[in-house]
Amino acid sequence: MSSGVPVLEIGGSHVTAAMVSAGVVDEVHRAGLDSKASADSIIGELCDAARQLPLAKGLAVALPGPFDFAAGVAWYRLDKFASLYGHDLGQSLREQLGLERVVFLNDAEAFTVGEWSAGELRGLDRCVGITIGTGIGSAFLDDGRAIRTGDTVPPGGELYRTSYDSRPIEDWISARAILHLYAERRGSPPARSTGVKEIAEQARAGDALAEGVLVDAFRVLADALAPWLERFGATRVVLGGAISGAFDVVADVFPFPVSATEDTEHSALIGAAAHYEREN
Repeated sequence: MSSGVPVLEIGGSHVTAAMVSAGVVDEVHRAGLDSKASADSIIGELCDAARQLPLAKGLAVALPGPFDFAAGVAWYRLDKFASLYGHDLGQSLREQLGLERVVFLNDAEAFTVGEWSAGELRGLDRCVGITIGTGIGSAFLDDGRAIRTGDTVPPGGELYRTSYDSRPIEDWISARAILHLYAERRGSPPARSTGVKEIAEQARAGDALAEGVLVDAFRVLADALAPWLERFGATRVVLGGAISGAFDVVADVFPFPVSATEDTEHSALIGAAAHYEREN
């Protein structure tokens, strides 16, 4: 599928390389990624993944912020990818892979565009995608294009930059926030192996405390998101990211049309390829 678009989808612990052609994902290679390693090591792992693909057309890259997606420069300050702070990742990838063109896109935006192209949001005029994991990602689409400015969307189109009840929204709905609330209500820290997935499993098994934690966290998301949906005129929301797997437990808290994706990574690959071709 050398006629397709080569794409890298980068997360905090993995990099996925794939060819995407006409909304079809093929030739998938997934590898672990040490986001706390040195810049040279991280870039080397990304290049190794990219070399699994035919690169004649260049490369599309979906990754989280903070990142200057137009310039290709990383601005990560925390532990994940902190060694890349201020680094021109675009230049490094072009030089080491011998490419003329590398196009970057926010991973939440890539996910949402992918869902608009071939998923839950297909063909909708105005819609929103939310990814929930270590933090919150978001994209507000008008006819498949992200809207990042104006008073109908959060600053930069990024919900994580907003607050709820005088606290950052990610203090309420994120993996960290959910685990903190769960420990607080249990009165003791959970086992080290416990994550949001395990809390959701306990809720499905009838654990009222686990269910209450998830319901309360997602209710904050619903309350915080509802005014923006009204301003933007969005008709549907799709959830992605690791925590969206708990959607069946919390679906009733949303007073607006919402669903959860079947595969966040798959949608992000499709969205990154669509963005690459649109910007060509």
